[in-house]
Amino acid sequence: MEWLVKLFTDSDSLPHIVLLYAVVIAVGVYLGKIKVAGISLGVTFVLFAGIVAGHFGFTGTPETLNFVQDFGLVLFVFMIGLQVGPGFFESFGKAGVKLNGLAVTAILLNILVMFACYYIFFDTSNKNTLPMMVGTLYGAVTNTPGLGAANEALSSIRGDQAPPIASAYACAYPLAVVGIILAIVAIRYICKVRLEKEEAELEAEANANVSKKPHKMHIEVTNKYLEGKTLLQVHDFLNRDFVCSRILHEGHVSIPNRNTVFHVGDQLFIVCAESDYEAIVAFLGPVIEVDWAQTDQPMVSKRILVTNSSINGKTFGQMHFSSVYGVNVTRVTRHGMDLFASPSLPLQVGDRIMVVGPEDAVDRVASKMGNSIKRLDAPNIATIFVGVFIGIIFGSIPFIPGMPLMKLGIAGGPLIIAILIGRYGYKIKLVTYTTTSANMMLREIGLVLFLASVGIKAGAGFFETVMQGDGLLYVLTGFLITVIPILIVGPIARMKFKFNYFTIAGMISGTYTDPPALAYSNSICSKEAPAVGYSTVYPLSMFLRILTAQLIVLFFCQ
Repeated sequence: MEWLVKLFTDSDSLPHIVLLYAVVIAVGVYLGKIKVAGISLGVTFVLFAGIVAGHFGFTGTPETLNFVQDFGLVLFVFMIGLQVGPGFFESFGKAGVKLNGLAVTAILLNILVMFACYYIFFDTSNKNTLPMMVGTLYGAVTNTPGLGAANEALSSIRGDQAPPIASAYACAYPLAVVGIILAIVAIRYICKVRLEKEEAELEAEANANVSKKPHKMHIEVTNKYLEGKTLLQVHDFLNRDFVCSRILHEGHVSIPNRNTVFHVGDQLFIVCAESDYEAIVAFLGPVIEVDWAQTDQPMVSKRILVTNSSINGKTFGQMHFSSVYGVNVTRVTRHGMDLFASPSLPLQVGDRIMVVGPEDAVDRVASKMGNSIKRLDAPNIATIFVGVFIGIIFGSIPFIPGMPLMKLGIAGGPLIIAILIGRYGYKIKLVTYTTTSANMMLREIGLVLFLASVGIKAGAGFFETVMQGDGLLYVLTGFLITVIPILIVGPIARMKFKFNYFTIAGMISGTYTDPPALAYSNSICSKEAPAVGYSTVYPLSMFLRILTAQLIVLFFCQ
């Protein structure tokens, strides 16, 4: 049995390290699925499993724990950045600017409340107190990447003397999960919100916005003014966004291009926005029924998946679908959204394009695009590690000359590069497409490795911190850091900016990057408003949480 005892006690051996992480992660994930009052801690429970393991001496060497912690953090934040990158800059629409402004306000209030609690409740002469409050802050806002960024920055300036801020994080986290939901409920009563009325308003708004959806119709040209005019001339004169995917002229079907000439009596298949439907019909002619199958040249429509990496970044104008291939592309589906195939729109690997034309021509386009789902099954490993490589270098560059510690580090650098690659990678021919399942798998692996390492390292002194030190104060101040900003920002969003309550709930969940709060918000609303609010502010919030973590440590915890 000596080999078994050695397996659990020899912290220098590789089998022991593998066993350690396997036990901590497995136990933490399973316990994290347990729900209390409908709320679970999810994979964050891995942190607590690691704390218990570290407390009982089930640990590894500091060098190994540090490496696994940092590698897990880099992988986690990079996959987050790669996911949010495509929509990061688009989230700043008209309403998005206001929602992101409210999120930034809440983030700043979290920091201000943290400093207020630090000066009111704690001994400011102790140099370890403020770093521990930073750990409390990130437990209070349920933001693990922020904890990682703060921990990394603290290690760069304190080395082995850095206090175990993960202990304070663990103290504040559980009550924060509950506190966010309680604060969302409190806003409902403070603002006298009736959920049924909010649902009705969302329904009315959805009906009002139906005009933004794509609309397909068959039209017969009856406007004599259009006789002899080209498709480009008609498009420019009408000044409406539409796609004519096929035309029937004197019994012959063809795929129109910009130089196709219109004649009275021609029958067209048009795709446009609902809001443009009436104007197009009034200008071109009435809506009719057309049986394209009875024509001399039957057309097919087919969704084609873009998997050929050489196509990545090319615009529709560069592809010349109508003139070279004899087909038309009516729309593009990207990240679940339908887009008009405008000439300036760049194609990306993972796009699905709707192609209309003769079957043999459509098949040629499918061959050119790739159209192979197998190519998308695996993540683009090369892009991921090229991005990590650039991100590490970028994060190591001091952004204030003469101050070497003022840098983004291994958390902020990869995150920013991942966002930029996710949004603009196609411009330098980087294939950034990753399936949702692959992204989630890599992200969760990075997260559990980071949480397990932090927990194991913090475990040795955790219970002393809670029972003999300031653990109960961390719990109390963490709750204040959680709820006070929400109770300020939430009513402002409702009373001043008139946002729907469900949108506010999603915005708060996204600001705190808290999936349990989003799950609660979704459970009380049948619409997509909570998810929209969450996704609108999540990218900027995640970025600022990580950045401010390092700035607080570098400026105030020297």
